[in-house]
Amino acid sequence: MGAEAVCTARFKKIRTSGKARLETEVLHFRGGDLRLAIPFKQMKAITARGGTLTVVGPDGRVALDLGPAAAKWADKIQHPPSRLHKLGARPEWRASAIGLDDAAFLKELKRAVALLSIGRVVKESDAIFLGATNAAQLDRIATLKASLKPNGALWVIRPKGRPEISESAVMAAGKMAGLVDVKVVSFSPTHTAEKFVIRVADR
Repeated sequence: MGAEAVCTARFKKIRTSGKARLETEVLHFRGGDLRLAIPFKQMKAITARGGTLTVVGPDGRVALDLGPAAAKWADKIQHPPSRLHKLGARPEWRASAIGLDDAAFLKELKRAVALLSIGRVVKESDAIFLGATNAAQLDRIATLKASLKPNGALWVIRPKGRPEISESAVMAAGKMAGLVDVKVVSFSPTHTAEKFVIRVADR
């Protein structure tokens, strides 16, 4: 989602101005001495009235004065996009999955696309999903690029918070392969997915 807004927050006896950010699964606020990160799954109530978004989390109620955006944020929290929607999956896709042992995701993806090749990359793939657990596995990106359609996407799916495969390592590997990073999404509670595409000039 990535929506941001400068607003006033009220939490318990604190009232302060700062920046609110609506991510895929978490609502953040930072301002003054107040730092909040409330996962959607932990919200007990969500309302939007008079330009104010109010959510009740595990630590209490927080109200954000967002103006016209309040109702939109409430709707996004209550109806978050599915994982396949975040990844841009389409029924006509020819997709490939390499190094992924997430059986539930592979089953979900197979139902959503025209063709899914698991363990072997098909030429002219609309999307390639590369599962990686360490930086050495990122060397495959350059080779996989050759199997992408000109407007295709390579998604690198990696564990969160693992020093052996940091975000900077993934970004550097994509850049070295001549790809551009365009999007990062939360793939699951434990994994992150980074999207790369071929430079427009090289298509």
